[in-house]
Amino acid sequence: MKSQKRDRAQRVYTRGYQAGIKGQSREKCPALQDDLRTNWISGWREGREDMWSGMRGVSAIHKNPAVVTGAS
Repeated sequence: MKSQKRDRAQRVYTRGYQAGIKGQSREKCPALQDDLRTNWISGWREGREDMWSGMRGVSAIHKNPAVVTGAS
């Protein structure tokens, strides 16, 4: 059985969330297309809010199970 790839927009959002929860700058956004950049920035903002709320690493997984970060 073949596994389906996740939606590209979802992957970009997840990577933005991971960058935000790690405290990285939004200037690190790798997306060049406007729609993908918007998704990355949205994920980054949510990740930053979670970081500021004290959700890091495992404590952030309950909010978005698709995101598994290495941050502690």
